[in-house]
Amino acid sequence: MIEKDITIINQLGLHARAATKLASTAGRFACTIRTGRNGKMVDAKSVMSLMLLAACKGTTLSFQFHGDDEDDAYEAVLTLIENRFGEEK
Repeated sequence: MIEKDITIINQLGLHARAATKLASTAGRFACTIRTGRNGKMVDAKSVMSLMLLAACKGTTLSFQFHGDDEDDAYEAVLTLIENRFGEEK
């Protein structure tokens, strides 16, 4: 299992479009991907669950990746977040 903290750095945080992109990226992998903060963890493949986290810019989320393709899933999610979900800033 991979456990990492990743900070949301895009200007609008984990808004609807970003949550959809994250869930879509997570959904490409067979492994279990969970994320959250303050002890509340949700399924990263669920847009609604991600939206309920209300993660604004600067929020650090804990991620857990568990399964055969966890390394690839971690890299894909990290790249998506580091690239600000494809937003300009």
